[in-house]
Amino acid sequence: MPTPRTRLSDRRIATLALAALAWLTACERPVGCTGDYCGTLVIATAGEPDILLPVVSEFSVTRDVADRLFLKLADVGPSGNTSGDEDFQPQLAERWEWDAPTTLVFHLDPRARWQDGQPVTAADVAFTYDAYTDTLVNSPFRPSLRQIAAVTTRDSLTVVFRFRQRYPEMFYDAVYHLRILPAHLLRELPRTQWHSAPFGRAPVGDGPYRFVAWKAGESIEIAADSTFFRGRPHIRRVIWRFTPDQTVAVTQLIAGDADAVEVLVSPDNVQRACAEPQLACYPYKGAAYGYVAFNLAAQGDTSKPHPLFGDRDLRRALVMATDRERLLHNVFGDLAKVPPGPMPQLWWIWDPEIRGLPDDSGQAARLLTRSGWIDSDGDGIRDKDGHPLSFRLLVPTTSAVRRTYARLLQEQFRTAGVDVQIDEVDFSVFTERARTGRFDALIAVWNSDPTPSSGFTQTWTRGGFGRSNYGRYDNPDVDRLVDQAVVSAGSRDQARRAWRAAIETLNRDAPGIMLFATSNVAAFHKRFADVTIRPDSWLAQLATWRVPADRLTDRDRVEH
Repeated sequence: MPTPRTRLSDRRIATLALAALAWLTACERPVGCTGDYCGTLVIATAGEPDILLPVVSEFSVTRDVADRLFLKLADVGPSGNTSGDEDFQPQLAERWEWDAPTTLVFHLDPRARWQDGQPVTAADVAFTYDAYTDTLVNSPFRPSLRQIAAVTTRDSLTVVFRFRQRYPEMFYDAVYHLRILPAHLLRELPRTQWHSAPFGRAPVGDGPYRFVAWKAGESIEIAADSTFFRGRPHIRRVIWRFTPDQTVAVTQLIAGDADAVEVLVSPDNVQRACAEPQLACYPYKGAAYGYVAFNLAAQGDTSKPHPLFGDRDLRRALVMATDRERLLHNVFGDLAKVPPGPMPQLWWIWDPEIRGLPDDSGQAARLLTRSGWIDSDGDGIRDKDGHPLSFRLLVPTTSAVRRTYARLLQEQFRTAGVDVQIDEVDFSVFTERARTGRFDALIAVWNSDPTPSSGFTQTWTRGGFGRSNYGRYDNPDVDRLVDQAVVSAGSRDQARRAWRAAIETLNRDAPGIMLFATSNVAAFHKRFADVTIRPDSWLAQLATWRVPADRLTDRDRVEH
């Protein structure tokens, strides 16, 4: 029979063995990241960037990624005010002053570095402005920079912006559109090749995050730069996971495969996500609006009018034949409004009293008949000179909202005697056909800047030809009124009157059907703290979001 001393020795041996086993297990399975600078944010999104070179891309998901990699001189503050410079927050610029009413001087932060170790200089800023305004690059932001006459350098850290005239949003134009680019890495690249540059698949930035990897069709990953001169971000890794559509994105969020969805979109998705105890929902004002764009130019020859939509009366009849309130209720419920013109709810010029064409099927029918479109053969479709009133409507397969709208519009137009065939195509094909004008009509969604001075100009003036003015709408009176609204140095009421006149003129021309302006709801896993959303850029405050140490999960602790 063993003695008590022997039994004690056995216990000690057992204890030592367990300790050794625990130590070996710890060696095999590292604890990983701990503390305040851990955390992994997985974003489920239905879109994928075309290229991570912000000067040539207008995709909202490109902006979301690129704005973590590339800095502006300064950025819009929490107030969202775009007039003057008081509410803007420094990024690359340490400070600034006005040398004259039309001369703005920025002093760069000497600590700023490109992630290959090179300093960020005033030459980078001048180079960036030159690239954004170069017709060979054909940046979608070029029209928004038209009031800047020149950008020059005084020394390696001082850059000077000179404007053509004085107006309220001068500072905004100087900083909001320009993501500063590394001249030493891009100067030798022919600008005709920027849209497919290798740099855009593995960019080198100067922002709070570094590029890590891009798996085409799957994901993009970035990682916090621990040496970032304004302080390292709390969230260590951010991953965008691409999904077929928003419903799949919400399913991944609920299942725990993702941590965030920017916009839940539909009432069903809102109900599903917000009912989950592990998720938190964040309502915020929408910066997007959706519309049918008519192609006003003939396919293959933009000098000629489209055989159908070159006719203003036909366009007006189609707008009036659309019951937009009914469409909106079927798709969004209370999560959107019918816009009074091409604008999101975010814009300060939103005004339900802006005059537009009424939803009036009877008036639409009379206008079509008066224009010679009648059903001469009794097949239910109007025709004229032996040609049926028929066109094709282009939508991307990745957008459930646009596909649903297309089918509902098809039904409504059929009732009016109009045949609509739907072309559902991959998003990249949709974008290419939209930009080159190879469509009859399409459903677009525009995620806008916080002010109409840039968003409206890019999509509804001549300056947007070949870019986001897909239908090539061109009315010199609208362009003149927009310029008047943008450069108005008087009261905001004066600018508002000019904007209203421009939009009412556009509404009478009916270059498209304004369908919806969204009210947004985002959803996040509750372990994320200090989440705030700026409506024009939902990830703008990402650097201050965090996962408290006592809420970390295995995903948050993963080491690179």
